[in-house]
Amino acid sequence: MYRGMTGVLLAIAMWSAAGGAAAQTYNDYPTSARSDYVFACMKANGETQPMLERCSCSIDVIASLLPYDKYLEAETFLRMGQLTGEAGVLFRTSEQANAAVSDLRRAQAESEIRCFE
Repeated sequence: MYRGMTGVLLAIAMWSAAGGAAAQTYNDYPTSARSDYVFACMKANGETQPMLERCSCSIDVIASLLPYDKYLEAETFLRMGQLTGEAGVLFRTSEQANAAVSDLRRAQAESEIRCFE
């Protein structure tokens, strides 16, 4: 019976460690980034309590699908792509920019399905 308990305890420890790693990845977005997203989302969709809940859900879904460094990369390309002239063209047309923005758009689409419908 003691051997059985050791196996159960080992399984629980391994499950906890795996869950901790997933939680750490999910929570790698700084509070300021989450807040910025929620404020912008609410500004675009309405400043109501239900929209606060939907926008908060949205960034949580995005964070669960896209690591923060990838989110930051895509946001940087989007912001820098707003520059006029040749400077902005590089941020709008490069393969790296298109891939990063596409990943963010897919995560946003999933968040819309989960949080806004």
